[in-house]
Amino acid sequence: MPTARVLKDGDLAFTASTFGPNYRYSATFQVLPRLYGTFRYSRIKDISTNAYLDGDTFDRSFDVHYQIWDETDVRPAFAVGMRDFLGTGILSSEYFVATKSFGSKLEVTGGLGWGRLAGRNSFSNPFSILSDRFDTRSRDANTGGQLETGNWFRGPTSVFAGVQWNVSDQMTLFAEYSPDEYTRESVNTGIDVSSPLNVGLEYRFNNGVHLKGFVVGGHEVGAQLSYVINPKKPSVPGGLEQAPRTIGARNRLAIAEWNNSAAGGGRDAVEAVLQRVLAEDGLELQGFTMSGNRATVRVENTRFDNEAQAAGRTARAMAVTLPPAIEEFTVVFLERGVPLNQIVTQRSDLEELQFDYDGAWRSLARARLEDGHDQGREGELADIYPVFDTSIGPYLATSFFDPNSPIRADFGVQLKMDYRPRPGLTFGGRFRYPLVGNIDKSFRVSDSVIEPVRSNAIRYAKESELEVNSLTAEYLFRPGKNLFGRVSAGYLEGMFGGVSTEVLWYPMDSRLALGAELNYVKQRDFDMLFGFQDYDVVTGHASAYYDLGNGFFGQL
Repeated sequence: MPTARVLKDGDLAFTASTFGPNYRYSATFQVLPRLYGTFRYSRIKDISTNAYLDGDTFDRSFDVHYQIWDETDVRPAFAVGMRDFLGTGILSSEYFVATKSFGSKLEVTGGLGWGRLAGRNSFSNPFSILSDRFDTRSRDANTGGQLETGNWFRGPTSVFAGVQWNVSDQMTLFAEYSPDEYTRESVNTGIDVSSPLNVGLEYRFNNGVHLKGFVVGGHEVGAQLSYVINPKKPSVPGGLEQAPRTIGARNRLAIAEWNNSAAGGGRDAVEAVLQRVLAEDGLELQGFTMSGNRATVRVENTRFDNEAQAAGRTARAMAVTLPPAIEEFTVVFLERGVPLNQIVTQRSDLEELQFDYDGAWRSLARARLEDGHDQGREGELADIYPVFDTSIGPYLATSFFDPNSPIRADFGVQLKMDYRPRPGLTFGGRFRYPLVGNIDKSFRVSDSVIEPVRSNAIRYAKESELEVNSLTAEYLFRPGKNLFGRVSAGYLEGMFGGVSTEVLWYPMDSRLALGAELNYVKQRDFDMLFGFQDYDVVTGHASAYYDLGNGFFGQL
């Protein structure tokens, strides 16, 4: 039964439930403080008359729920929603619902429903006063993927209602009156939902897991497991790491032994100390130059999710390391050796603002954020290149929504190797050997007259053993200011090999970014080794990205 409640902004909830022979899996995302959407995948036993599918239907559907207003001391929360509005319509319903709390223990919900929520004790649609079109509703399920606007809030209407009692902070009892008669399920599977009363008990664990047991229709026992997370809350939140270094008085650095060239210090000693200090903060020093009153470091951030935090830690490391005469710090961030952007700060600003109440904002206001495209390899540390990375471990390959087996998977061992002789240039390979799995057990091979692209994935699983999953040479580069480039060649992925090129225009201070991609690829042999088939193609793509604000991004 729906309620007028919503989740916390940004919450993502995963749910698995079952009663009788039916299973439902769903993912719900609170898109806006008042709006959430749900994707549901259901196995409905013996509801289909298609013998090819053994009588079962594996159904995909989407819901949307909008809270028109929230609860106050006087009025209830009020919401409107649609279930299965973009699917086959097997589970489709619409509703208006109100929910009101009475104290901290009791919550009462009531509403009007259409579709599946209008089975028992239905009456004429109240919207019929607007048009007689609201009197009728199609009962035929479609093939999915269409907006069935002609059925929304149409047909007979029923009342639904419920109550919940919060026994404790972790346990809740439910009881509800449901008009859903499960008509098709009852006929085909024999489940008994003769009563409109449903009851349930939910227990909430502290780690975000919710477990619910319930009885539907007076006879059918079911269970539901939910897990709620919030992606905007990092799994490792900031503030748990050590505090940043105190900058201290720069004149004390003048007497430091490593900073006294007469005592055997000088630039090389400064670089060695700076590299060690940055490594303690999870930052890899790749280049260092120092002249006059300026110094530049080039780093790769391997620890901090927040780049501003990485920039601050780097600048503080410079402040406690570099000679007193160095006033201007430039921090250049690299990705696989390619410069992305740079942040320029004044040492005197760091010293002045390190304990300031509003130091973060003032530091940003005084800093300069610039494109780092013109950073060369001057000052590059001698032992940075070449880079060779290798790893071996398990892998899991998945296949979803095969009507005969909605979830298939292969499990095996994977070897990854990367060799980078210079910035931006990487030779890489990924080799797999499947050990167990059932992707190759599917018999749904494409018979399309159009050249199969992904439809032959089953043949790759059937005819391969040791897989050369990818084997490529890739070059990332900066062709100019605000521009990023990529050229890739080789066995690009499991099914295709060839040449791929891409360029992206993305100014640092722009909400808009534009990209273009051109590829020539050829289909690989099904054994996923080194041969190719006859099919080849040239493809091109144009992309536009826009920051809409308030955490929303659009991509075309």
